[in-house]
Amino acid sequence: MDVHARLKKAREELVVLEEQLAALSEEADDARLRALVSEARGADREHRDAQKHADAMARSRTAVMATIAELESTQNRLLDQLVPGSA
Repeated sequence: MDVHARLKKAREELVVLEEQLAALSEEADDARLRALVSEARGADREHRDAQKHADAMARSRTAVMATIAELESTQNRLLDQLVPGSA
């Protein structure tokens, strides 16, 4: 797969990850609030589990952002090679 196609795919993946991260973060915040006001034993565990999912999604987002930066750098380098005297 060429750099352009990989970059396009990574950007599309980033959009999905950002949407999922927003939903998981909201769920974790809601679970945190429920744990604060609830006397149920499971509420705190529910919050920790929801936060773990949000944290994992944030790490995935960071990894995809790093991939995008690398691909953009590669693409720029390749474009510079195509234009004589630009480097």
